[in-house]
Amino acid sequence: MTATAPYRSPLGTAGRDGFARLVHAEWTKFRTVRGGPAGLVLAALLVVGLGLLSAAGSHASCSKGPVEVPCPVPPRGPGGEAVEDHFYFAHQPLSGDGSVTVRVSAMSGRIRLPDAVPGVRNVATAMTPWARAGLMIKASTRQGASYAAVMVTAEHGVRMQHDFTEDVAGLPGKVTPSTPRWLRLTRAGDTVTGEESADGVRWTKVAAVRLPGLPAQARVGLFAASPGDVRVSANAVGGSIVTSRFSEVTAVMDRLDVRGAGTGGAFALDDIGVSYELDGSPHHPGGFRESGGTYTITGVGDIAPLTVGSTVENTLAGAMFALVAVIVVGVLSVTAEYRRGLVRTTLLASPRRGRVLVAKAVVVLAATFAGSLAATAVTLPLARRVLAGNGVHLLPVSALTELRVVAGVAGVLAVSAVLALAFGALLRRGAAAVIAAVAAVLVPYVLATTSVLPEPVADWLLRVTPAAGFAVQQSIPEYPQVVGHHAPAGGFYPLPPWAGFAVLCGYAALVLALAVRRLNREDA
Repeated sequence: MTATAPYRSPLGTAGRDGFARLVHAEWTKFRTVRGGPAGLVLAALLVVGLGLLSAAGSHASCSKGPVEVPCPVPPRGPGGEAVEDHFYFAHQPLSGDGSVTVRVSAMSGRIRLPDAVPGVRNVATAMTPWARAGLMIKASTRQGASYAAVMVTAEHGVRMQHDFTEDVAGLPGKVTPSTPRWLRLTRAGDTVTGEESADGVRWTKVAAVRLPGLPAQARVGLFAASPGDVRVSANAVGGSIVTSRFSEVTAVMDRLDVRGAGTGGAFALDDIGVSYELDGSPHHPGGFRESGGTYTITGVGDIAPLTVGSTVENTLAGAMFALVAVIVVGVLSVTAEYRRGLVRTTLLASPRRGRVLVAKAVVVLAATFAGSLAATAVTLPLARRVLAGNGVHLLPVSALTELRVVAGVAGVLAVSAVLALAFGALLRRGAAAVIAAVAAVLVPYVLATTSVLPEPVADWLLRVTPAAGFAVQQSIPEYPQVVGHHAPAGGFYPLPPWAGFAVLCGYAALVLALAVRRLNREDA
């Protein structure tokens, strides 16, 4: 009796093995031709060299009057992020569970404007939209300590905020003498609940939040803060000029009711985060006074994540120049064969010509990503060390965010090289393909991030062009409760990081598909 092996079609494995052989052949071709590896080495050197050169030339300088002093390191919040923690706090100890209730009966503010008459202070009676006052429980008076607060704002109604990054909206409306707002903050273990009321009888919960690690004895009381007044004006070419002016807020509160162990007695007063002049006096101090059960508290500053400063992606600025090098590598990887007449031999090796182009794209993508990843991974920690020696501290981010920035910048370079290869296969002319790729990726990015275009146009460019891919490098997110100018020129992109990167990948896939279609429809 003879055993017969079952028939198996060779088509599936042959296809896979055939494509693997194509990739191997294209890799051999790529690494043995000087132009490809040399271009990637140049790109890596640009990332590392320019990143370290920029770091070496960056120095932090701070002063008190005519005296230069070391720049302070920003405090960190409970999540490890850099924060701004500057406000006026009138507080009492609270041991264990308890609550505090108050009525906010009035709010007003002042904003320092440019002097209309030299030497004459120009102060307007007004509040910034995120000027706020209310109740707070805080682990300690140390900057960056965990907290929860329920508050009334100038333009955004009642809010419940905690640990700097979190914000929950309550009811809208402004505080006036005829429309006061009641606030209540209640602690039960590590859970803090914020409530609001129009009459002190019917209460509405704004939010309940957890503060892990909140100590048995915390500080509870009244607070006020007012971020700087940010104004955006147009420059001569339609870009933006951003200025920030001093502002303060004053709130009047009454009907205070504090319940819990350890409370009672006089308030302790802390102008948290205030800076001091050379003579020891506070710069723009807040204030507090009590009269007949009415409390008036004035504060400046903000309680929010810090979004302005040197970021990890700043260390990889050399990638903009490396982009040109990888574009040239991508274009030459295909147009060189047309120029030398070798493309017919290459295409004869495979009856499905489009697969050859896809194999080239896989090789260029992998080689560019590997070289760029090595460069970005080396540059960031080295540049951070150089910057720290110069007194410049990068805004801290999580390890995952840092990994995303390092890998994302390498991914932008790699996908841009594939886009350039696709343009080369589609146009068949090296110079034209390089110009097309640079115009598609680099030019919109430069125009959008250098304040030479109106912001709506800059946002549009970073949404619908391949330059959207650069969003993957944004390390500091935009927070709606943070006063600031969140524009491309400041490192903020209109699309989320991976959504922007997906736009770039979509363009590369589209142009590559068009090039494959053309190649499959014509004679070699």
